[in-house]
Amino acid sequence: MADEIKFSEEELKSLQELSQGYQRVQASFGQLSVQRLILQQQMDSAEEAHTQLEADYVNNQDRERELVKELNEKYGPGSLDPETGVFTPTPVEEQPATEESPEA
Repeated sequence: MADEIKFSEEELKSLQELSQGYQRVQASFGQLSVQRLILQQQMDSAEEAHTQLEADYVNNQDRERELVKELNEKYGPGSLDPETGVFTPTPVEEQPATEESPEA
C-alpha cells in the first residue's frame, strides 16, 4: 500500500480558497438568476401595460371620431375652444342664385 502524503498548510489553504471561490461563484449565479427572473417579470409587466395603453389610445381615437361626428351633425362644422367651451361655427358661403335664361 502506498504511503500517505499529507498536504502542507499552504496547499490546504489554496484548496480551501479554491473551494470558497466556487461557492461564491455559485451563489452569485443563483443571485443573478433571481435578478434576471425579476427583471423578466418586470419586462413582461411593462409590455402588458404598453399593450393596454396602445389599446386605450386607439379607443380614445374612436371615441373622439364619434364625438366629432355627433357634434358636427348637431352644430355643423366649426371650431371649439376647449378652455372656454365656446363653439364658433364655420361661416357658410351663400351661393348666389343663378338666373335661368329663357330659351329662344
